Amino acid sequence: MKRSFDYLQGCLPLDEIYLDIMDSQLGAIRRIVHLAKAEREPAEEIVPLPENIWDWGQSMTEPLILDGRNLSGSSKTMAAIVKLEGNSDLAIPLWMENKLIGTLILRAYGEGRYHQEHAELLSIVVEPFALALSNALSYREVLRLRDNLIDDNRFLNRELFSQVGDAIVGGNSGLRNVMEMARQVAPLANTVLLMGETGTGKEVIANTIHFNSPRKEGPFIKVNCGAIPESLIDSELFGHEKGAFTGATSIKRGRFERANGGTIFLDEIGELPFQAQVRLLRVLQNREIERVGGERPIAVDIRIIAATHRNLESMVSENRFREDLWFRLNVFPIIVPPLRQRKEDVPALTRHFVELKCRELGIANPPGIAPGALIRLTNYAWPGNVRELENLVERELIRHRGGQLRFDTLLPDEQNAVTEAGGGNLEEGPLGLDEVMAAHINKVLDMTEGKIHGPGGAAELLNINPHTLRGRMNKLGIKYGRRKTS
Repeated sequence: MKRSFDYLQGCLPLDEIYLDIMDSQLGAIRRIVHLAKAEREPAEEIVPLPENIWDWGQSMTEPLILDGRNLSGSSKTMAAIVKLEGNSDLAIPLWMENKLIGTLILRAYGEGRYHQEHAELLSIVVEPFALALSNALSYREVLRLRDNLIDDNRFLNRELFSQVGDAIVGGNSGLRNVMEMARQVAPLANTVLLMGETGTGKEVIANTIHFNSPRKEGPFIKVNCGAIPESLIDSELFGHEKGAFTGATSIKRGRFERANGGTIFLDEIGELPFQAQVRLLRVLQNREIERVGGERPIAVDIRIIAATHRNLESMVSENRFREDLWFRLNVFPIIVPPLRQRKEDVPALTRHFVELKCRELGIANPPGIAPGALIRLTNYAWPGNVRELENLVERELIRHRGGQLRFDTLLPDEQNAVTEAGGGNLEEGPLGLDEVMAAHINKVLDMTEGKIHGPGGAAELLNINPHTLRGRMNKLGIKYGRRKTS
């Protein structure tokens, strides 16, 4: 460009030269080259244009001479925007394949410096300049796409992609209704709201919906709304422009842009700050976002799956969640039941986690599960749901020292410990938990004639470690020794 500038100075009046492109995303002129005969302040890199001037500039097909004389309408407005200030400009539109790709601007100091013969002279260099600019823009786009691909690879490598090839454990039993609803909505583009207690497997259902949808080849971006600081939530979700705030040294694409063409999973949507709820509503309504510090909306093609363990309807009545956002999200709600309401899935889940955790821990031969242990696990209330069961299996495998898995670390659910043999009659008044437990242990000891250890002993029948049983007996004041059955 410098050699072209030096050459043109010998052919016509020329003190400065600009090479501009029309940036449709910013709605502005972006100046990519600026050369001057004498040392001057750098030109503004981005020059925003009003909408009417933008349309006027896009329609320019012939060279345009601007100076301080006889200016009116759009040309007068344009002269003010480019700070003509008594100088003369010769603007040459650069077209390539019926598309305006940029403008070559020559500036000479003083008014009346350019004439029609100068425009005709420059017509011989329009095509080479347009070709050079087109090649430069194509190369820049290749670099941008390469950087985006590298950025996406880094980001997606940190994302947790669950084992989408595996069948959902309980999909044909306790989760049958949930899976039927997931299969119904998966081929569509509707927003889905997953509701259920923490640890019930809402993320697994979200995986199933995405990977059984037409978007399965696109990205699947997961966001824990409660894990992002409120001051960063807008930047993380929607991205930011360079210079939008202190530390914003480059353009950053947010999670919604990364999910373009795929699905975004907003976990714990009830934790989203109120201001971010407003911006999310716009995404749901218009399928477009606006980066922090940006001036133009960016269209996104995404599907939104949200999840929460909170009662969003109650939060709406308490003015802690936007009502219009609640209505937008609640198009197709799916309630994932807690594990205590689908206890038939506990045995299959236990076996699944034993195999999974053995692979993770490098255990070549998964141990078996002791007789009666699965019944004990099934009778437990599981306040922590599937996640608690997973953690219990992992803990049991870490503690495992041979033999079968007995799950002795699990405390029995005392609410389920009342049996016909030792529960008492509640009509006569409720018993204390210690009384109920003592009555049940005594009943079992009577059955084993006081035997605690070994096959057929009370510890085996109660599915409890003999040492644990002795400690419980000491606490409850139960005597040791052989017992005779009547």
